[in-house]
Amino acid sequence: MSFSCIRLSKICFLLSVIICAVLLLLIPKYQTSWKSKSYPQPRPPLVVNGSSKSDTPPQQVESGSIDRLDDETNNIVPLVKVERVEKWSPYIIDTGRSRLKTNDKMNRRPSHPLYDVKKDHMELDEITTKEKLELKDLFIAVKTTRKYHKTRLSLLFQTWISQAKGQAFIFTDWEDQELRLRAGDRVINTNCSAVHTRQALCCKMSVEYDKFLESERKWFCHVDDDNYVNLKNLLRLLSAFSHSQDVYLGRPSLDHPIEAVGHVQNDGSTSAKFWFATGGAGFCISRGLALKMSPWASLGSFISTAERIRLPDDCTIGYIIEGLLEVKLLHSPLFHSHLENLQRLRGEAVLKQVTLSYGGPENKHNVVNVGEVFSVQQDPTRFKSVHCLLYPDTVWCPTPMVK
Repeated sequence: MSFSCIRLSKICFLLSVIICAVLLLLIPKYQTSWKSKSYPQPRPPLVVNGSSKSDTPPQQVESGSIDRLDDETNNIVPLVKVERVEKWSPYIIDTGRSRLKTNDKMNRRPSHPLYDVKKDHMELDEITTKEKLELKDLFIAVKTTRKYHKTRLSLLFQTWISQAKGQAFIFTDWEDQELRLRAGDRVINTNCSAVHTRQALCCKMSVEYDKFLESERKWFCHVDDDNYVNLKNLLRLLSAFSHSQDVYLGRPSLDHPIEAVGHVQNDGSTSAKFWFATGGAGFCISRGLALKMSPWASLGSFISTAERIRLPDDCTIGYIIEGLLEVKLLHSPLFHSHLENLQRLRGEAVLKQVTLSYGGPENKHNVVNVGEVFSVQQDPTRFKSVHCLLYPDTVWCPTPMVK
């Protein structure tokens, strides 16, 4: 009896070995080849009708001595489809000036009238309204820091923020009771560092993004504390789009895309080239697109994404939108930072812009040219003069002289 059991056990063991060998031989036949995926893999579905400075060029962006933006990036010219150019031609400018010396198709400008535009401003009257917007639909995040509460912020409260009391939210790094009394719950203490580093900038942008999602408003616009926002022009510009579509609108500070390392693509390369709208001039993102950014931007994910590519806040925004979601930045000449030659903006052209800025301590004379509502000594930033031209009934504006 025991002999039979032993013999049966051996037979079962041999059969098991044979079956395993056959399976090992068959596995390669049905196994699919593995290919590396582009990071990151999740692609959220489109949700419809869902309810300081980082604007420096690469050689100036820094976060301490080790976090510097690589300025040895290759230049490329974005390929623009003719029909896309025709659709957005009233409010897109060409920024495709590449220094590449090759003769391939990527280094040629499309032959389209858009690329011959030489004026410094865009006629807002040319824009066709697509969606009716009101100020209450906008979430305007103003990034600042403690040392500018009494200087830059006071000027903004006196000028354009006085016309957008329910739309402008102040993101700072210090609990200021005086500021709290002035703006109430529209002041958000991010608890981020006041040091001007990449990490601190990204920390504030992360809070801005989360607060916008909570607001359920249609448009997220970011500006800095040295920007003047022309609210009427901003509304008119954004009304040309639908907030449920993918819209990323702003002005690059560079004439070429930048490159982020650590982005694994299907072809095995580990970098991605993309455009970004400089935060110093301001930019706007539709709610539809902001919701799609959520896997890489919400609840602290923005900071993690920025740390992985080691780029500042506005660059990280561009990386998520262009590099990951493959949504193109719509370049607009209506946004302005202090890095530009602002003196080129003169007279009535100044009043046709969406955002303005002014030069810093190193270049105090880099301001827009407007009529002498106030003297340069009285109004060195020219923001008061611009505001009085836009809102002449403001109580502190001088009474216009009757001719």
